[in-house]
Amino acid sequence: MKDQSFPEIRSTCPYCGVGCGVRLRADGNGGLDVRGDPDHPANFGKLCSKGSALGETVGLDGRLLSPRIHGRDASWDEALELVADRFRDTVARHGPDSVAFYVSGQLLTEDYYVANKLMKGYVGSANIDTNSRLCMASSVAGHKRAFGTDTVPGTYEDLEEADLVVLVGSNLAWCHPVLHQRILAAREARGTRLVVIDPRRTASCDGADMHLGLAAGSDAALFNGLLSAIDAAGAIDDDFSAHITGMQDAIAAAALDDDAATGLTRAQLDAFYKLWIGSRRVVTVYSQGVNQSTSGTDKVNAIVNCHLATGRIGLPGTGPFSVTGQPNAMGGREVGGLANTLACHLDLENPDHRAAVHQFWDSPVIADTPGKKAVDMFRAVGDGRIRALWIIHTNPAVTMPDADAVRDAIAGCDFVVVSDITAQTDTARLAHVLLPATAWGEKDGTVTNSDRTISRQRTALPAPGDTRPDWDIIAEIGRRMGHAAAFDYASPAEIFREYAALSGVAGTLGRDFDISGKAELGDSGYKTMAPFRWPFTQGRQGGRFFADGQFYHDGGKGRMIPVRHRAPGSTPTADTPFRLNTGRIRDQWHTMTRTALSPRLSAHLAEPYLEIHPTDAARLHISPADLVHLHSPHGRAILRARLTDAVQPGDVFAPMHWTGETAPAARIDALVAPLTDPVSGQPESKASVVSVARFDPAWYGFAVSSQPLSPDSAYWARARTRTGWRAEMAGATLPQDWENYARGLFDLPQAQAQVMLDARRGRARIAFHHDGKLLAALFAGPEPVALKREFLATLPGTAAPDALTGHPPADRPDPGPLVCSCFNVGLNTILAAIEDQHLMSVEAIGTALEAGANCGSCRPELAGILASALSKEAAE
Repeated sequence: MKDQSFPEIRSTCPYCGVGCGVRLRADGNGGLDVRGDPDHPANFGKLCSKGSALGETVGLDGRLLSPRIHGRDASWDEALELVADRFRDTVARHGPDSVAFYVSGQLLTEDYYVANKLMKGYVGSANIDTNSRLCMASSVAGHKRAFGTDTVPGTYEDLEEADLVVLVGSNLAWCHPVLHQRILAAREARGTRLVVIDPRRTASCDGADMHLGLAAGSDAALFNGLLSAIDAAGAIDDDFSAHITGMQDAIAAAALDDDAATGLTRAQLDAFYKLWIGSRRVVTVYSQGVNQSTSGTDKVNAIVNCHLATGRIGLPGTGPFSVTGQPNAMGGREVGGLANTLACHLDLENPDHRAAVHQFWDSPVIADTPGKKAVDMFRAVGDGRIRALWIIHTNPAVTMPDADAVRDAIAGCDFVVVSDITAQTDTARLAHVLLPATAWGEKDGTVTNSDRTISRQRTALPAPGDTRPDWDIIAEIGRRMGHAAAFDYASPAEIFREYAALSGVAGTLGRDFDISGKAELGDSGYKTMAPFRWPFTQGRQGGRFFADGQFYHDGGKGRMIPVRHRAPGSTPTADTPFRLNTGRIRDQWHTMTRTALSPRLSAHLAEPYLEIHPTDAARLHISPADLVHLHSPHGRAILRARLTDAVQPGDVFAPMHWTGETAPAARIDALVAPLTDPVSGQPESKASVVSVARFDPAWYGFAVSSQPLSPDSAYWARARTRTGWRAEMAGATLPQDWENYARGLFDLPQAQAQVMLDARRGRARIAFHHDGKLLAALFAGPEPVALKREFLATLPGTAAPDALTGHPPADRPDPGPLVCSCFNVGLNTILAAIEDQHLMSVEAIGTALEAGANCGSCRPELAGILASALSKEAAE
């Protein structure tokens, strides 16, 4: 029975921009019970696999609990004084643009606000940018060009009220599963149609009415084709067009594009155009497949143009809808966390806006030119223009394009500060000063989700060790740099009130973001504040934008932007013939500093991989489970091959989560070209060019251990299990002595060894025991080792005298590879239930096993398993 002695606390999930509400209850032992909040308007109690596993990620394993200077523990006073001195001295010697902050959508809005205020109003530089630059800057730029400000027009309810939902470059089923389930529920309830536009066939295509597998980067050609079709069909809304400028120029530009560039057939194009034009209520949801491009802003405007031309915006069930990848990417946009913006959607380059913020803050200076955007920021770090750098809750040594060059730039910087919850990241290991911050579950503040809903994150666990909230750390630096009064904050509630008051100033300047109705909120009101959607003023609360034809450009009209299709910035060559697409997987998050702590999230896809089409694989003599070597002009990687027709010939896909901590040879962003959109500065992470070749190691291996292991081999990837760790390995040279190699691998010089060697076949199996319990085991051979990996992963710490067989005994069923993370249901369990219980649908599998009955993100995989099983049964 769960401990009811601790109160249940309402908070918000720290993962994607859906912003799901959660209810948290401490267990008294440092852990949390987590469930979805049935009253939160984003999720109504639903959680995805990651949210459901949050309770497994809050322990102190690997936590940074005290400040460190050059690797040694230090006091807060010493660390903060050093940081303040170095930043102050660097500014004095080299000017304000010689320092920079690189921050994160993991920050709460109050943290973001203080950091932005310190850099832009007191250091006097706009060199503060956020990792949200990597995911939604093109959407910001597209919104500002079309609407006059960065406004998301619609709400999540539109997904349920639409006649047609179009997903563009968005694998919603895996990346925003709760929203995807809302769409599927609408399909069931009212027949909503679903179209997926993506070069890959993803989980979001399951059950869709149409999948358009267009050529990489051709989204603008497709939506220009749609705009031309809208014009030809007479579907332009003449009444709404009175509120729009640039329509004829946009239509003329669209007519110059050839939608054959999409690679789609005429029949596919015409069917999509007819469906879109014939559906009065249309929501076009887009994400990284649109934004992460050298023409991302133009793609956004190509989509928005179609909605403006038809007046399908601001009304129930209509509009372009950008979904964000981080929990507070929207909060960062609102608070001016980007290098080219000011707080509350005010424009850095507008002198009236600068003056208003300058006066409100009563600051000594105000930044008057845009700062360095992320890619340019790290170039400036690399060439010495930026000499002091503060990185907060992000891992750019892994996540930035050309990641090796970024890692080297950070390593060579004069002074680097990293605020994080762990010292065990690629970036944290490069810091001169590490500052221990509180983590999710320990923090207090607000976040904004993708539909403008502001929710509270609340403290459910005590701050461990010497950790401190980010706003407190940043404010203390501000005080020590000589600005005591400006940063004399006692609580996040006080910061929120100041921020809300500034938004009122923005409102008087005609900005959309205005939550001044909360400016007088007391501490108790902040403590109990329910989710609300902005704007929130005396005259308006929430709602949609632009149905009334009122926009934020001078003159009050919206703008259609003439755009043309442009090919991706990198062109395939004979040396680099493949187009590399990167993205996320279902159960992991960013660089896995949180999700990798959960054994069940680590079990579904336990190592990095490359999706490659079977025809390409055959030509390159690549077989399933082979390792492959990728090269680009910027870096290299080794990944496990997954042969699938989900990618097109000539395209490959790799996830971006693995790091130097989890799979050093698989840091995929090291291969990505540092090319950016000229308007937004967002990198093109979906279309770099690479070569692919089979990697032929001297040996392959699989290991399980009760303790962490970091193999010394050409390739390795480790993942947490419920009893310890598992690792895939491959080596370029054979060890001279397998037992000695294994002892070094596991750091077990004296443990009892059980050894099976087959020198003729080049195979070795070695297990170490103590007091009758398995400590670790290594299985190696000249080809990928065939074993029951999920079974072996359960053995460390147990009596396992027969571990070296690699297979479970007859009286112990093997659940097989994990399929449903929410309920820990494996492939073999599912297959057995299909056969024994004669299950004929995914719903029946859910009833029998619960698999697929929570977030639904495994339902496409269940459907494939069921179809294969029924097909096999029919053949027999």
